[in-house]
Amino acid sequence: MPSRILWIFLPIVIVLAPPNAARSADRHTGYYYPPITSEETFRARSPIMENASREVRIGYIVAQTNGQHGRGFPPRYAMLAKDDDAEKMIIVGLDQHSFATLFRASGVLAQLTAEARATALFRNLAVEDLFTFFDLARMLGFARITISDGRNYAHRVDLR
Repeated sequence: MPSRILWIFLPIVIVLAPPNAARSADRHTGYYYPPITSEETFRARSPIMENASREVRIGYIVAQTNGQHGRGFPPRYAMLAKDDDAEKMIIVGLDQHSFATLFRASGVLAQLTAEARATALFRNLAVEDLFTFFDLARMLGFARITISDGRNYAHRVDLR
């Protein structure tokens, strides 16, 4: 009898169980970007700053967004800080060109590196020729960056 009950409830459990525990843990998949298609780990050369906080990370995103809106043409991407502590950065292309491929997205990330290297923070630390945008994100306390065209791919970068 117990095995008969098991056979009755097993299909229900299988149907109701999440298909992938990792996917269910990322609530942003399917909303801001498609399922992750590639991943990498970036080992930052920079430590997390002592004053890194949710407020600092959100302030950085706000400054980036305001900078884009002040350029006189539509923004090419949206940059977001998500999760309770705003430790996940999401960058999603807004046009049909800038993020059409991961290679083009890498070009945008290279431009963000150039912007970061021009900051007083990098100059004062004398790392403007060494650190990248990923290093800056780690310094601010971001743990992950997801980059996407918003349609076909999503690339996750875990910052360590």
